[in-house]
Amino acid sequence: MTTRETVSARVSRRMDVSAERVFDAWLDPDKIRIWMSAALKTAGLAGDVRRVELDARPGGRFVFSDMRDEGEAVHWGSYLEMDRPHRLVFTWFTSENDERQNLSTVTLTLEPDNKGCVATIIHEMSAEWADYIDRVEGGWGRMLAQIDAIEGGA
Repeated sequence: MTTRETVSARVSRRMDVSAERVFDAWLDPDKIRIWMSAALKTAGLAGDVRRVELDARPGGRFVFSDMRDEGEAVHWGSYLEMDRPHRLVFTWFTSENDERQNLSTVTLTLEPDNKGCVATIIHEMSAEWADYIDRVEGGWGRMLAQIDAIEGGA
């Protein structure tokens, strides 16, 4: 019997931007390029986003990539659920092995809060990545911070 253990990274941020604007920022290729580049730069990387390709519908796929010292870092997945502006669920892979295991799911939940919202990301992934939880949370947190800043929040 195969055990399919997972671990979760979780990050939450109060944003001064409406849930609709945050949700749309995840599905607009031009906006993705901007906030992803900014988030990468805050992580000390070049922020050289090369590919942003997506088919924004349930079952649609996406590919994002950026250039790093070791080469092109490619991230891809499929949209599993879209409930604008409350919930976006997608798979997130960085290797073919990750995709074969199919143990990487990201859930973005947006809850209205006055004129802004509270964004929460939960990334469930294979237990083999348990030592990387802090780094994963840092990455998602930087993405939310950049969306907040670029869309007009703090």
